[in-house]
Amino acid sequence: MVSIEKRFVAAVVKMTKGCRDARFCLQEDVSARSSAATAPVRLREALFSDFNAVMELQRSCGLARDSFERWEHLWQRNPALGQLQFERPIGWVLEAEGRLVGYVGNISLLYRYGERALTAVTGCGFAVEPAYRAMSLCLVAAFYRQRSVDLYLTTTAAETVGRIARTFKSDPLPQADYETLLFWVLQPYPFARAVVKKIKLKPTLSHMSGMLASLAIGADKILRKRWPRCSTCFVVSEISVNDIGDDFQALWMEKLNERPQLLADRSPAALRWHFEITANGGTTRVLCCYKNRELLGYAVVRSEQNQANGLRLSSIADMLAKRDDPAILRALWVAAYEHAKHVGSHVLGVKGFPYGIRQVCSQWKPYLTEDSVCHFYYKAADPMLHKTLSDSMAWYATPFDGDTTL
Repeated sequence: MVSIEKRFVAAVVKMTKGCRDARFCLQEDVSARSSAATAPVRLREALFSDFNAVMELQRSCGLARDSFERWEHLWQRNPALGQLQFERPIGWVLEAEGRLVGYVGNISLLYRYGERALTAVTGCGFAVEPAYRAMSLCLVAAFYRQRSVDLYLTTTAAETVGRIARTFKSDPLPQADYETLLFWVLQPYPFARAVVKKIKLKPTLSHMSGMLASLAIGADKILRKRWPRCSTCFVVSEISVNDIGDDFQALWMEKLNERPQLLADRSPAALRWHFEITANGGTTRVLCCYKNRELLGYAVVRSEQNQANGLRLSSIADMLAKRDDPAILRALWVAAYEHAKHVGSHVLGVKGFPYGIRQVCSQWKPYLTEDSVCHFYYKAADPMLHKTLSDSMAWYATPFDGDTTL
């Protein structure tokens, strides 16, 4: 059974990455780099009127097409913008000969570290034409020199973009195992069939290999009990994102008072805004854990289908529990697993979360694999805060951070 795990884990991580919209990963294709740009380049702030040109640029760089609705959502309905005394740029573009040859978006966010409120920004949608890659630093420099920012985040950086972030004194996230993906296989046969297709076996072997792999994965799941399960005294109910209410505010305030920890704003307004739009026809549901009508924790589960291989993936986009209580967390993990089964997903996956929370779900023996594509970097404007954040215990990093699930 161990050999099955080793051989199939690598394939599934490639397929589940395909379920994440490509715009979430800042990209720089160094293989197509030119030695010099062909025309003078001008850097300026991005405008809403640049939308079509940015979409064409991103399409040419291999990124998925965005929607104008999402642009309005990010830069007109973002509650973090209401805290600013000025208008923050939506991003920056590079122009050459009257057309766009480079772009990076700029999303405002709010964070808390104990009693300290922090203004944060995260980059998104980075794309530069190959002939102008040498000018990429101009876009990144504009991002890092903007005013009134406490925390700069790059949460979906490809390796080359990570090196650029390091140039501007950003550091990798110190939270242990953040990039180790945990996942459970809910439906062995469709999963195995997709893996066999990914491996590209000969047609004469693919059907039989899919059947054998399905039997092996199913047996491994039963023998090693690879699924979340527990008895609970809690009531877990499911709501839509729009139904997030005042009880979430009470939980958020309690969480802030537990101990100093860097937390993205999880007020009801921030949660609703963050999860309001789901790409690729997916769904987002919120699982709420109650006892005596008190909200003790929640988990946000996103489900979407990969059009390339037909696999449906559910993932934990965020989770918060009072005092990180293992009993509450177990109830939420089990509910997330049952929800994923109910919506017909083939895989349930999770990335991030602090060590203690990952330990709770690790008891159910998920498969493990490394995410070598998208990485997390941070830079605090205050050197003392930056030093504080070098401690892994200072973080509660999840896919809710930065632009990972926006």
